[in-house]
Amino acid sequence: MKLSRIALAGGVAASTVLLIAGPAAAHVSVQPVGEAAKGGYATLNFKVPNERDQASTVKLEVNFPADHPLSSVTPQAVPGWKIDIAKSKLDKPLEVHGKKITEAVSKVTWTADEGEIAPGYFQQFPVSVGALPEDADQLVFKAIQTYDNKEVVRWIEEPTAGGEEPDSPAPVLKLTAAAEDHHGGAADDAKKADDHKAADTDASSEKSSTVASSSSSDTTARTLGIIGIVIGIGGIAFGVLAGRRRSA
Repeated sequence: MKLSRIALAGGVAASTVLLIAGPAAAHVSVQPVGEAAKGGYATLNFKVPNERDQASTVKLEVNFPADHPLSSVTPQAVPGWKIDIAKSKLDKPLEVHGKKITEAVSKVTWTADEGEIAPGYFQQFPVSVGALPEDADQLVFKAIQTYDNKEVVRWIEEPTAGGEEPDSPAPVLKLTAAAEDHHGGAADDAKKADDHKAADTDASSEKSSTVASSSSSDTTARTLGIIGIVIGIGGIAFGVLAGRRRSA
């Protein structure tokens, strides 16, 4: 009997945890593929779970931050979903790779065509974005989720200063520290390695040339020395013979 009461209490506690944790974890969220470094480019996945038992998700709207506009936003095709991209004029143009950008994507909308997010399932919507701002630690994307029963859920509440999660939190992307090079870092590393290898090769060639030159100089000196000795011996012999002839 006592064990049954303990088991019942444990089951009630577990159910309570699930009821509390369930809604908080089942909202629209955004996660980068890898890292989202400041000043760089990244692929983002907007994850949309279906929270209803009797309705399917048929539409998702993601609003991009106006305070940190992104010059490049490219959604990936999702089978069964139609994509609409809305742009707006910028109050302050962006300078990207020497070009002036006067408008940026303000909203991307996915609408179910032949697909939907059924109860008990979730769907990811990938988007390539950049360049990420260098003067921000996070980006907030306000999202609106629509069900086939006409219910609309607005995930638009920004995180509070105390770090507490609101009832309908907006997707928040955390930005990491800026990389030394936003593009071609691996290529630069390879170039550095090639430069070091070339420097080592030049140093080795110079050393070999120096050794060869030194060896050649030593051989020449020895040859000249031997020739001098032979000439000296020949001169002595000639002097001796000449003296004998005079005496005779």
